[in-house]
Amino acid sequence: MQVVSKTYSAAERAYREVKERILTGALPGGELISENEIAAELGMSRTPVRESFLRLETEGWMRLYPKRGALVVPVPSHESEHVTHARYVVETGAVRVLVQTDRSALISRLHESLDRQRALAAAGDLDEFAIVDADFHREYVAAADNPLLTGFYDSLRERQRRMNSVALRHGVTHTDRIIEQHTGLADLIEAGDVDGFAAALAQHLMAVHGVKLRGL
Repeated sequence: MQVVSKTYSAAERAYREVKERILTGALPGGELISENEIAAELGMSRTPVRESFLRLETEGWMRLYPKRGALVVPVPSHESEHVTHARYVVETGAVRVLVQTDRSALISRLHESLDRQRALAAAGDLDEFAIVDADFHREYVAAADNPLLTGFYDSLRERQRRMNSVALRHGVTHTDRIIEQHTGLADLIEAGDVDGFAAALAQHLMAVHGVKLRGL
């Protein structure tokens, strides 16, 4: 029983570690990696690493090639467009609801997030910045108090986080520009300017992810 538990623990640890590297961009799309190198880095045998690779392949993060290794699947161009458009629809819908409510507590949380973003940008911590970036947007989605939409939005989180990390690591966008745009979004939510928010959000998403939102 102890052996089974230990093997599962190692496989889970390998899965979490490799997936985290994919989400942060430390393992970029298109890179071919081997079970041996990951096993050596994590100080474990190949068996749990192989199990983690199989799990990641099932989830669509990897593509396995026998005797060659595992390919980290790049972010497809259509996925960036689809995720970005889905976010736009959910986020603007949430703000349309929020303008009819008391937003004072939300605005306070958004400004706390902005302070955190500034600190992370100053420290050069891009991985954590990408997480806080995603959390900033989720704050006002969750505040609209629609569990179904919040759940759907959360289902995009990992893909959203990876897209943010890729954009930051590749220099497509910069933290100071993101913070400036986030500040503008928070101000528009506070002012209850739904149309202004929708326009600013579209510009923000297209600038960060380099995609054109259809119909806008």
